[in-house]
Amino acid sequence: MSESGSESGSESGTTFVGPLGSTIHCLRADAETVAAVAGLDWNARFRRVCLDPVRGVITLMAPSHLHESLTQAMDNLVEAAAEVCRSAAKGLRSTRLRGEGDPPGTGMEPDCAFYVGDAAHAYFDALAEGEEVAEAFLERNAPDLVVEVEITHADRGKIERYGALGVKEFWRLRSRKDDPATLRADFYAPVRGAAPSPLESSQVLPGLTPEDVCEAVEGVRLGRGYRDRREVVAGIVRRRQQASFRLREEGPGYETSRTEKVAP
Repeated sequence: MSESGSESGSESGTTFVGPLGSTIHCLRADAETVAAVAGLDWNARFRRVCLDPVRGVITLMAPSHLHESLTQAMDNLVEAAAEVCRSAAKGLRSTRLRGEGDPPGTGMEPDCAFYVGDAAHAYFDALAEGEEVAEAFLERNAPDLVVEVEITHADRGKIERYGALGVKEFWRLRSRKDDPATLRADFYAPVRGAAPSPLESSQVLPGLTPEDVCEAVEGVRLGRGYRDRREVVAGIVRRRQQASFRLREEGPGYETSRTEKVAP
């Protein structure tokens, strides 16, 4: 999303109105302070809470209706895309992602997070053994995919933090503040200790592109039920797979025809 937005505040705290209309409070604090306040029930007043001792940031969000609508759409979109790709996905929604050694109660809280494929099956197996086993699995295994639908400049360094946590792929949705319905998407592969690598298409949901996601979002949001939402995504995935198949088929044929023409 656009990193613009009205703001007010001081060196230690800033209040933003994000591109989608969400209210975001960003507080700067040292790692010890972030750890000390982690025991407070922040979620009693704010739907999204990030307590990051590494960046020294406390971010509190009161999400707008559009923010929540797009977040729900991304949940539905990823799960439908995984099914169409004959895979599995498990959405984690408000799960806080904590690095090894980070204080209890702290961590990153993305808009959406998912296990995909083998990791999703492994999580379901852990869940079948009980909540404690599932919680232990979450502590040990970072999500395959994280999605953020509303980004402001207070989120600088987030992709790098997700990379440090072991997240495989990061999607960012963007819009202009004056036209939030017009979306753009960017895909990245977070890298531990380095800048993230832009992706032309998803690695965890093979073949799906940022353009596909933007095209699918509105249809998923307007779908009256699961079948409608799945068909929107399935149509886009099938079209992308067919296009990829044609390229593979036409490529060698084109080279062969050229060879045949110049052969003595």
